[in-house]
Amino acid sequence: MLTNKNILLGVCGSIASYKSATLTRLLVKAGANVKIIMTSEATNFITPLTLSTLSKNPVLVNYFDRESGVWNNHVELGLWADLMIIAPASGNTLAKLANGLCDNLLSAAYLSAKCPVFFAPAMDLDMWKHPATEKNVNSLTSFGNILIQPAYGELASGLIGEGRMAEPEEIIEFVSRELKKKLPLRGKNALVTAGPTYEAIDPVRFIGNHSSGKMGFAIAEALAELGARVTLITGPTSLKLSDNNIKRIDITSAEEMLNAALTHFQDSSISILSAAVADYRPAEVFEMKIKKEDTDLTLNLVKTVDILATLGKAKKPGQVLVGFALETNNEVENAIGKLQKKNLDFIVLNSLRDEGAGFKNDQNKITIIDSKLSRQSFPLKSKQDVALDICKKVLDLLS
Repeated sequence: MLTNKNILLGVCGSIASYKSATLTRLLVKAGANVKIIMTSEATNFITPLTLSTLSKNPVLVNYFDRESGVWNNHVELGLWADLMIIAPASGNTLAKLANGLCDNLLSAAYLSAKCPVFFAPAMDLDMWKHPATEKNVNSLTSFGNILIQPAYGELASGLIGEGRMAEPEEIIEFVSRELKKKLPLRGKNALVTAGPTYEAIDPVRFIGNHSSGKMGFAIAEALAELGARVTLITGPTSLKLSDNNIKRIDITSAEEMLNAALTHFQDSSISILSAAVADYRPAEVFEMKIKKEDTDLTLNLVKTVDILATLGKAKKPGQVLVGFALETNNEVENAIGKLQKKNLDFIVLNSLRDEGAGFKNDQNKITIIDSKLSRQSFPLKSKQDVALDICKKVLDLLS
């Protein structure tokens, strides 16, 4: 959920600021880009050097850094952030934010932020229960900011009650859960196929192709980022997923991919079949390695089952089915033929004639053709960006 997210972390003057070191480490471990703003009071509890080392970015405290001569632009910081987390949020800072006071870099960045803002209060029991604090918290939540409720326990004063900042692990879980609630594909199942299939000739040889699986893996991760529960069926590949929540099924042959796809297709709202499945397999698989002889070897090949066409026949109303067409000639004509024959909602066309695109490359150049034969062509992009374009088309169909 937090992978590649730009997160602005605000740290206020509180004994709980020692927890911000662990929080920073967990955010970075989750794949987020973290920039930190500290209030001057916070530097009395934890050093900027500690947080700078953990975040891998300079820690900002003032508008103007006299040593470097750098002006820290609060507007740019607010626009950079995909989300902002203020933890710990002291009673003093809560009062400033609730009333629009802007006497430090943190409060100025908050007022400039266009993203969701989470705040995790940390203070003593009496401060937390004071009517002024309750009023400030209510004001902040009424603005759309999201409260991370303080915990019950022993406080720095020795009192026992509410006011402890939530633990860093709890903050990560809470933020991830809240972000998922707003994702457009939350609650939907998605099926993706990727990579090549290998059709055995004998124990050491096979018929295959040059597919790396990069496009399918990018699609699976893009769908997961949008909230879908993703099942990825992949042929042989060295790729690894960065999202551990994606269910991965490794197969080798077209028949294995067919069986896995049929198992998961009926429960999937979205199915995107990007795998380069072998069209033919040897009619006979030799039990022993074929020895090289002086004469030629003839292999008898038979057709594999067309997975995309099989799913197209089984497709129910409301399901979105997407296929790929990798062509070398008559590209649009061939793609439209597959689109109509296999009952697809749209087909993703790419050509081996496009330099820098296709198998093994990190980029792709596609044209999307839908069932109404409307076409949308895209320039050469990273496969991650291509995956987002494909997912956007899926969202348009679902809406």
